[in-house]
Amino acid sequence: MIYTTSLTGSIILFAIRIIQIYNILIIARVFASWIVRNPYNRVYHFLITITEPVLGLIRRILPPLMGLDLSPIIAFFLLDLLSRLLASLM
Repeated sequence: MIYTTSLTGSIILFAIRIIQIYNILIIARVFASWIVRNPYNRVYHFLITITEPVLGLIRRILPPLMGLDLSPIIAFFLLDLLSRLLASLM
């Protein structure tokens, strides 16, 4: 029984780490959007490719308000909520 609990805890911890890495990728995309002027930059293209599924979904539900894209902020909130929920299961 201890093995199962330990394995479950490890899987939950791994999921929380993945969420944290995804948050870092979103931050990197936000900063890159301010800095990178070449939309064909490989790193910027990678960041868009990896984060767009979540940010695009949020944008479809809540479109930009007055030209301000709030999807990264909402994604941070939702991912933080998910990681806290997972941490409470440990």
